[in-house]
Amino acid sequence: MANTIAHSMADCLQGLRVVDLTRNLPGPFATRLLADLGAEIIKIEPKNGDPARAFGELFKALNHGKTTEKHDFRDPKGIDAIKAHLKDADVMLDSFRPDVLEGMGLDAKTLHAINPQLVMVSITGYGVAGGSTADKAITHDWANKAGHDINFMAMSGVLDQLKTATGEQAMPNVQFADLAGGSDTAVIALLAAVFAAQRTGKGRHITVSMTHSLYQHLVMPKATGALVKSFSGQKPAPQHDFLGGLLPCYRLYKTADERHMAVGSLELKFWQGLCEVLDLPALKNSHWQLGIMPNTSESQAAAKTVSDKFASQTLEHWQQIFASADVCVTPVLTLEEAQAHPLFAHQDEHGATSGWQ
Repeated sequence: MANTIAHSMADCLQGLRVVDLTRNLPGPFATRLLADLGAEIIKIEPKNGDPARAFGELFKALNHGKTTEKHDFRDPKGIDAIKAHLKDADVMLDSFRPDVLEGMGLDAKTLHAINPQLVMVSITGYGVAGGSTADKAITHDWANKAGHDINFMAMSGVLDQLKTATGEQAMPNVQFADLAGGSDTAVIALLAAVFAAQRTGKGRHITVSMTHSLYQHLVMPKATGALVKSFSGQKPAPQHDFLGGLLPCYRLYKTADERHMAVGSLELKFWQGLCEVLDLPALKNSHWQLGIMPNTSESQAAAKTVSDKFASQTLEHWQQIFASADVCVTPVLTLEEAQAHPLFAHQDEHGATSGWQ
């Protein structure tokens, strides 16, 4: 069963040849996704190796199934070896700072003279400057600044959105910038560019900015913040945003054993079903779709009543109660609990499951 699911889409990118010059997490995870879809990945590391090798199992999870070579990126012979692979490759990924490729002799002008259809994707922290969009020049001076996931999250505005219920800053343990802003965005961009190259015969060089991609992902807070301001008169703090814990029907509730249940009963039908399960029929009409806005005393009272109800029993109790109730209520699982859950019974030996089936 596991192999069937894991390989159910492994023929989609058969024949796609990818040269991967990236290191650490964003680029290797991107090419891991491509490999899962059948692409041939040639991973080229510097002589001292990818720094992610120090993490052992992480490196294996990201790079198994790839062909690996090591070359001296400062030696013309090493660059020639890379160029030899690029002559008939479809894609090259790198994660260097802007202008590094040119210094190595791997810039777009040089490579497209060798392989006109080559799609080049550079994963960067802050993008490049000096160009323009349809109507605005890109003039920032951040292109060559060093950074990691926490920095890109901080500069995009995403990190500030991660607040506790009391307004304290949360420190995430998931690399949203690296993975969503870097890996996933790079895969989308390169597949689109490969599709275009197959039709036009022309490749291109794409720069992915993890910071700008994350900023794009703030589509909900930008919209819901304006919505809350329309009825409250002021822009909300993240923990008081529409989907940040302000609504009784969409928030976390603590249980008797200091765990949490995640209530996502956003629509009226789910909220009313929740009220039935909790035996709180008087709250069925205390919902934002019926005009009970979250800044009202009725809404706040409803949240307090539901909070007290959840706090009266343990997580295990509520798991059993909501197991057969289709009202968008789930336990907040630990990583270990998720790994052991039937949802992930088909994970592979690296603890991975593809997001597609």
